[in-house]
Amino acid sequence: MRPGWAFLPALGGALTHAPFLRFDLAPGLKRPLNERLFGANKTVRGALAMWGGTLTATVALHRLPAYRERLPVELQEAGPVPHGALLGAAVVLGELPNSALKRRIGIPPGERASSPLGAALAIHDQADFVLGAWPLLAPIWRMRPREVAEAFALVVGAHMAVNLAGYALGARTSPL
Repeated sequence: MRPGWAFLPALGGALTHAPFLRFDLAPGLKRPLNERLFGANKTVRGALAMWGGTLTATVALHRLPAYRERLPVELQEAGPVPHGALLGAAVVLGELPNSALKRRIGIPPGERASSPLGAALAIHDQADFVLGAWPLLAPIWRMRPREVAEAFALVVGAHMAVNLAGYALGARTSPL
């Protein structure tokens, strides 16, 4: 069992969200959650796309024995809907503290500070939802700190790859 597999469905959130960004789908939902606190880029549309895409990907992946057997036993037993719903919530909610901190220190939405703190926030931004998932998944899976650290490192690498792909497709304005 590798804890990183539990987070693979989050890619479904990113893949679902990308067309909404690229083609400006559902413009009526492109409303900031709280512009003052999180910036203009954290929108209702993004939250719904990320949550729904993560949930859908979790349900789909749980159908594959090769995926399911790599999950912690607790997630196998909980099933795809609790796993996906909680992971989707972590994907959405896990990003908000980092965005709020960046607004507080004056980093504009979608940009980074060129400082050691800016670099640390940029790395944290790649896998912030893993830290959000730790308490949110607790009702169905109690992750140990080592599992959290391993999953964080794996998600940072995967998120950077997805960002590069999104940039290549024109869905992002920066590669990372």
